[in-house]
Amino acid sequence: MDDLNVKNPPVLKQFVPTPPRPPRQSKSGIFGTIRQRCFNSIGNSVLTLCVIAVLFYLVKHVLDWAVFNAVFIADNRRQCMDISPDGACWAGVISWFNGLIYGRFPVDEQWRVNVGVLLGLVWLLPLMSKRIPLRNVILLSWIGLYPFVGAYLFLGGRFGAELGWVHGVMTCLALAFLTIIYANWILSVWDKKGLNELFVPLVSRFVERRIHLLSFVAVWLLIALVMAFVVNQVSLEPVAIERWGGLFLTFIIASFAITMAIPIGVVLALGRRSKLPVIHWLSMTVIELVRSVPLITVLFMAVTLLPIFLPADVEFNKLAQVLVAVCIFAGAYMAENIRGGLQAIPKGQYEAAATLGLGYLHTMALIILPQALRMMIPNIMTSFISLLKDTTLVSIIGLFDIMLMARNIANDKDWVGMHTEPLVMISVLFFLFCYSMSQYSLTLEKRLKVDR
Repeated sequence: MDDLNVKNPPVLKQFVPTPPRPPRQSKSGIFGTIRQRCFNSIGNSVLTLCVIAVLFYLVKHVLDWAVFNAVFIADNRRQCMDISPDGACWAGVISWFNGLIYGRFPVDEQWRVNVGVLLGLVWLLPLMSKRIPLRNVILLSWIGLYPFVGAYLFLGGRFGAELGWVHGVMTCLALAFLTIIYANWILSVWDKKGLNELFVPLVSRFVERRIHLLSFVAVWLLIALVMAFVVNQVSLEPVAIERWGGLFLTFIIASFAITMAIPIGVVLALGRRSKLPVIHWLSMTVIELVRSVPLITVLFMAVTLLPIFLPADVEFNKLAQVLVAVCIFAGAYMAENIRGGLQAIPKGQYEAAATLGLGYLHTMALIILPQALRMMIPNIMTSFISLLKDTTLVSIIGLFDIMLMARNIANDKDWVGMHTEPLVMISVLFFLFCYSMSQYSLTLEKRLKVDR
């Protein structure tokens, strides 16, 4: 056997290299991408040429109507028709532009709307800086305190008269909190301690626990007293809610509904997953009942049925009734989105929280809900975009939002029958708003790394 193995040694396989592949052709660049995607075959080339021809036809006619043959200066629609019968009459939109933005808000008081909107944006501006700690507190303060400042500017009045004492106190606290935010932001840029940290030595002389919290409260109350003195010296002309309208009113309804949608949705979603039968069935009834009817039905029910269930001496204005209806409607749809995120959380997360000794509230607030909301950002933003567009339905029940103001242009004696131009302008505005929200959603997903 040994001789046989020596005479027949094992055959070794020889490595045969494969022939080299040709270098990959570079298809980068605009023209390379277009050639690869649009002209990579005869069928795609023909289809691309047809689409280009159709787009050229549509864009040419749209530009001719909206720009080249349009009339921007005219006194009435008849004059527009005489100047250019085939072009758009933007003169009517320009004439009504103030009403489309502010509704029937008094012209002399419209600066208050501008200041209120600017103040809301300024409140959120520090969120862009990473130097400020506890940025979530700033967002929560905007949700809880800014509405008082905005309502004070939009409604007007004086302390103790048109402006109630509770509303006045909350307005002063909100302005004081905004002052602290910007003071701490400026001090952080200079690498200085926060404004409330300056009172820590003084507060530490009287208390031994929660020194930083009490020093912040002391600074807050002190600045609020100064704000109360300033606000008390200012007298704003009262403006009834019935005078609100235009894009301003649309933003109020949409922002309030978007702000309240997540809290209401979280409560309903957790209630539907609750093991308590009463809470479970009550939450499920609200969700299914609201999601089974269109928004316009909910609006009509809020305007007609809600006053019936209220005491006789309690009267809500139509805007308050609409806000309640829209918030419940948005919360019901948001509850299902959040419930989907909760179901996607692995069971091991709950078990890990129980192992750490966390209770139900801490488990949901610190572990489960942050992950669920993070995963459902695309669905949540989609609901927000739909909600912004659905707010135009409030014009059906008589609120003078931007849609109803646009329809009123056609009833003006100078612009009778002009329907197309206002609707085109509203479409462009809503496209810009919705597209901006969509792009912000994509940016937020990348920043939070939702897809990983």
